[in-house]
Amino acid sequence: MPKPYASTVLPVSADRVWEYLRDFGNIAEWHPGIVTAELEHGAGDQVGSVRRLTGPGGEVFRERLVALDDGERSSTYDLFEGPFPVRSYRATLRVAPVTDTGLAFAEWFARYDADAQDEAWLTKTFARGIFATGLAALQERFT
Repeated sequence: MPKPYASTVLPVSADRVWEYLRDFGNIAEWHPGIVTAELEHGAGDQVGSVRRLTGPGGEVFRERLVALDDGERSSTYDLFEGPFPVRSYRATLRVAPVTDTGLAFAEWFARYDADAQDEAWLTKTFARGIFATGLAALQERFT
């Protein structure tokens, strides 16, 4: 099972970053690859909430929040509708303090199933095109 991954250090505290990121519905505010995001069901901090995202080419993604852990500063969601040929896609966005500086360490990763011929490009797309791009945008937002 592939595990695309990206991480970064953000120039503010983990608590400040988490206060912002714990809202499952605000991703279009900070991720440049998301044109619109709307909550179809639930609230931004409610497990079971469903968000509908639109990409720059009109692609539609639907995701369900399956875990929100304030103690661990993490949110986990499932992608259950979208243009990618994946099955059982589950991603986590997590923020932790860097103990020697007080800054925030953010990591974003997923696990999914796909046909073997699709795994390499999907993993690259998720790791670089979605996760790293989003984390870079968060760096700009908090600078």
